[in-house]
Amino acid sequence: MSKPLHEGGCRCGQVRFATSAGPFFTSYCHCRDCQRATGAPVVAFVGFHDDEVTWSSGKVSTYGEPPVKRLFCASCGAPIGYRDARLPRRTYFYTAAMNAPEDFPPSQHAFAGEQLSWLELTDDLPRHDATSEPRPTTNRTVT
Repeated sequence: MSKPLHEGGCRCGQVRFATSAGPFFTSYCHCRDCQRATGAPVVAFVGFHDDEVTWSSGKVSTYGEPPVKRLFCASCGAPIGYRDARLPRRTYFYTAAMNAPEDFPPSQHAFAGEQLSWLELTDDLPRHDATSEPRPTTNRTVT
């Protein structure tokens, strides 16, 4: 890969990644699963195609039930992102795992109906009742 366009990693620095292109996706997610996986009231994601991502150090660990696998650092436990087998060859990083999270403002809200009642986000972004990226039904597992 030529000089990385964007970089990121875990809290302790053992897991590092870089991208060779800009993201194809940015979004907030208000679903209960993301809230529980991160401990945050809302999560921001930035998506890249897997052929544009290079893991430069460490080994990312995974957990979860197919079709979704959550990515994290086994050393510090920091959440890094997720993969969904129904959306092949894509990695969705938690925006805060990026070195410059301010470069990736969300462009929409997913699962807006699950937004916590006390969380006030006053923007004009599109709000989806469910996922912001349609997923076909499949029983494939993430590799």
